[in-house]
Amino acid sequence: MVTSYRFDVPRLVIAAPSSGSGKTTVATGLMAAFAERGLAVSPHKAGPDYIDPGYHALATGRPGRNLDAFMCGPDLVAPLFAHGAAGCDLAVVEGVMGLYDGAAGRGELASTAQVAKLLRAPVALVVDASSQSRSVAALVHGFASFDPQVRLGGVILNKVGSDRHEVMLREALEEAGMPVLGVLRRAPQVATPSRHLGLVPVAERQSDALAAVAALAEQVRAGCDLDALMALARTAPPLSCEPWSPVFEAPGAGRSPAGGAAPHDRPVIAVAGGPAFTFSYAEHTELLQAAGAEVVTFDPLRDEALPEGTGGLVIGGGFPEVYAPELSANGALREAVSAFASAGGPVAAECAGLLYLARSLDGKPMCGVLDADARMSERLTLGYREAVAVSDSSLAAAGTRLRGHEFHRTVIEPGAGSAPAWGFTHPERRVEGFVQDGVHASYLHTHWAAEPSVARRFAEAAAARTAAVRAASAARP
Repeated sequence: MVTSYRFDVPRLVIAAPSSGSGKTTVATGLMAAFAERGLAVSPHKAGPDYIDPGYHALATGRPGRNLDAFMCGPDLVAPLFAHGAAGCDLAVVEGVMGLYDGAAGRGELASTAQVAKLLRAPVALVVDASSQSRSVAALVHGFASFDPQVRLGGVILNKVGSDRHEVMLREALEEAGMPVLGVLRRAPQVATPSRHLGLVPVAERQSDALAAVAALAEQVRAGCDLDALMALARTAPPLSCEPWSPVFEAPGAGRSPAGGAAPHDRPVIAVAGGPAFTFSYAEHTELLQAAGAEVVTFDPLRDEALPEGTGGLVIGGGFPEVYAPELSANGALREAVSAFASAGGPVAAECAGLLYLARSLDGKPMCGVLDADARMSERLTLGYREAVAVSDSSLAAAGTRLRGHEFHRTVIEPGAGSAPAWGFTHPERRVEGFVQDGVHASYLHTHWAAEPSVARRFAEAAAARTAAVRAASAARP
């Protein structure tokens, strides 16, 4: 029987009327500014985005974590939050898109507003004030009154042009009874660079990213009332929920070979990292470790071999198209990946990993595991998906249902193998991805916290592969 758990941490949601208003600027700057005060700050991002949490982690020194009510379900939002924020002095949640924007055609599902309600957290609204004055009051009034269950605690004005502009904005918001918690002037010098899928990830610009985060902290510290924002965060009432745990036991199941292995017998699961493969959720590593695996990161741009003893291979998302020449030039690693997959080694590849396993990417040779070719496209494929596993694989049993997210400007031809990975049931019906030998490769990004059995299944496949290799080695004269 699960006991009631009261989780009490000051928390604040940073939202905006629309994308491009400055949520990431403000949220990252606040995280860094409060961390500089010596507070343990837990960073979170509403929605599936991988890039912003990298900046959050840089600002706080803690893993940036996503809270996605579509992929993980509304019931997991508070437990995942409590897991990440345990022991912290403050939690800051950056919203996604506009405050009330969520999964298309699903009402409030996966919106920042829904996350704020699930966390019982007050909201600070970041408003791009560059082209308005008194109208800001009408805008803010509409957002404050649209859903009475969303508690809008104040406004942070962004891109304010002058002292006179600030006075007009403050007067308008005073009439509306809405506190002004900060005023930020236009500051292009702290803008972070972007490209076709959003901001450039931290791993691609480490030193510049550090400087940008420091500049954001300075800007926010100078323009925002940190004491008032902390006071607002402290008004969040306790949450009654059990924190999420990566330790997973299926009903009626015993311990798996991976989970029960002695430390020296744990399977090594190699996870692609470095600048080309930056998309990952912290919970995936935690789930694999809880299932008994040793997780080792490698960089396909630099490392010429897989980590010693690799029993499973995870290649997540990122920007391989940007690094196609460098990835192609590392022929030794491409051959090692191909040999591992050809020998039946378990491989879980998402999006960028799918492209890396292809025969070619923009004409550059890749690993050749899949009989398919990938290239950049003008079309952005973006959106939530409901999927069911079509084929048994090292990652998922046929019939396993997951919700995921697509986000890419590439295409792969063919789009599915003879044994597809997923069948999409919403918003359109189609099959996608490849299952062959131990490989599961797809464009679909998934969050394993929603279905921990996939991590356990993959760890078990890695353990079986490791045991088979050791047995074969021991049998040789």
